[in-house]
Amino acid sequence: MTALQRLRSERGQLSAIERRIADYILDNAPLIRDYSSQQLADTLKVSQSSVVKFAQRLGYKGYPDLKLSITEALARAAAGGDGSAVVPVPPTDPDAARAEALWRRKNLAEQETRTANPPEAAAAAARLIAESDTLFIAAGGADGPVGHGLAIRMSMLGLRCFPFGDWGPLLANLATATPRDTLLLICEPGRPECVRAARAMRAAGGRVVAVTRSRGGPPPAGADVGLCVVAHDPEPHVEDLVYEAALRQVLDDLFLRVLAARPKAAATFIASRSRTHEPPGG
Repeated sequence: MTALQRLRSERGQLSAIERRIADYILDNAPLIRDYSSQQLADTLKVSQSSVVKFAQRLGYKGYPDLKLSITEALARAAAGGDGSAVVPVPPTDPDAARAEALWRRKNLAEQETRTANPPEAAAAAARLIAESDTLFIAAGGADGPVGHGLAIRMSMLGLRCFPFGDWGPLLANLATATPRDTLLLICEPGRPECVRAARAMRAAGGRVVAVTRSRGGPPPAGADVGLCVVAHDPEPHVEDLVYEAALRQVLDDLFLRVLAARPKAAATFIASRSRTHEPPGG
């Protein structure tokens, strides 16, 4: 495993400072050979000892050993000897470099999210949804379009589904819920509205699946199954983009699991898709 591969594979186990160092190296690997440990520390506004400890954390004797391994990995990749190594786009094309960095960060967030969610939790969440008479989806704010898109796809499987972007109408409709209904909550952990919605659904005898951003807090009280989305980035606007990508991956996985669990769901989806994609007058 090359140094760059190790950085990508072990990123999920690194501390916040170590992730900053790893991300910078991955985004600027061709430049690292010209950086001393002090220069890298000054660029990232961390201590020199943090850089040295980071290299040792990855199994290298020190920063020079890590820098040499990165240089060798880039040389092998340039010679075609290591197709799995990703050579960052040269900084002479800032737009392409930014797009490449964003793709890499989205990929890392999706990998970390899969690692954080045990397969049995995703299977349990899909089972509750697949067995539902009605699925209520609560997704407000920036999560609203993602939740609405999932509701459309679930409906195309033949599942009665209602999306809500506002908590008031959701709570009013949960008064009609039955024990065979499920509430899918997509929200920040600890939000009072999430807790109220989960409790209202449990009071009706229904089930609750919560998908929350990983910030160290537990899922809403009363959730039967909790899934999390792991997305961290030092730039807030980039963090929002990688969060949305990882959230879509979680929900897409749930959709495919529900499709596989419901008899005739695939045929129902095809029929629904034919109707919705049929041109006017067709």
